[in-house]
Amino acid sequence: MNRDIKESFERTRAAGLIAAGALDEVFKIIRPGITTNEIDYLCYEFINDHGAYSAPLFYRGFPRSSCTSANHVVCHGIPSDKVLKEGDILNVDVTAYKDGWHGDTSRMFQVGNISVKAKKLIETTYEAMMKAIKILKEDIQLGDIGSTIQKHVEAKGFSVVQDFCGHGIGKKFHEQPSILHYGKQGTGEKIKAGMIFTIEPMINFGNYETKTLKDGWTAVTKDKSLSAQFEHTVGITKDGYEIFTESKN
Repeated sequence: MNRDIKESFERTRAAGLIAAGALDEVFKIIRPGITTNEIDYLCYEFINDHGAYSAPLFYRGFPRSSCTSANHVVCHGIPSDKVLKEGDILNVDVTAYKDGWHGDTSRMFQVGNISVKAKKLIETTYEAMMKAIKILKEDIQLGDIGSTIQKHVEAKGFSVVQDFCGHGIGKKFHEQPSILHYGKQGTGEKIKAGMIFTIEPMINFGNYETKTLKDGWTAVTKDKSLSAQFEHTVGITKDGYEIFTESKN
């Protein structure tokens, strides 16, 4: 691994561990009766206390430090005084910016006891992300990632959101390449050692179509069906991959 790649991995690893740590803290407090603002403040404080900055805050005008997307919200939900209730499912998406590099991750949380269908959706979404990560190595094509996710998800009866995708990440929050979560095997750019990007499938219980609300950020399912998402930041090595945003708990 050359010096530039080694440095980029070290810096991303440091940022990624902080982001993952913030979500570990969310797990400790998630319960019915908490607000998404409380979750957002916790994430902001944790990231700040670890010498990093919450990259979403003021990014293109986004007003909070994290995205909190409940139930039929697909992504980019804005934290508020909304109180979470028993049976809700929630995605919390955080990005730590430390020493000029980003670590981006999101995770699903259960609020109290949730339905069997919600559990299945969450399980399938996580499985799809991990199946895609496990095929990563030099010279596979980007379409292989999307195909792996789409085949697994559709076999379970769910649908893959097509309006949002993963992305390259490093010194910039979002850069090329775009990582689609659907597609055909054997198509697209070949990935190379040293590349760093996110894989973050958004999976709907119903139709894959989404719409964005008047706030300009919050994306929801058009049919109001449940949606789930997981996200890791990964780097491509000569032998395979490294996940930079794994929980250490």
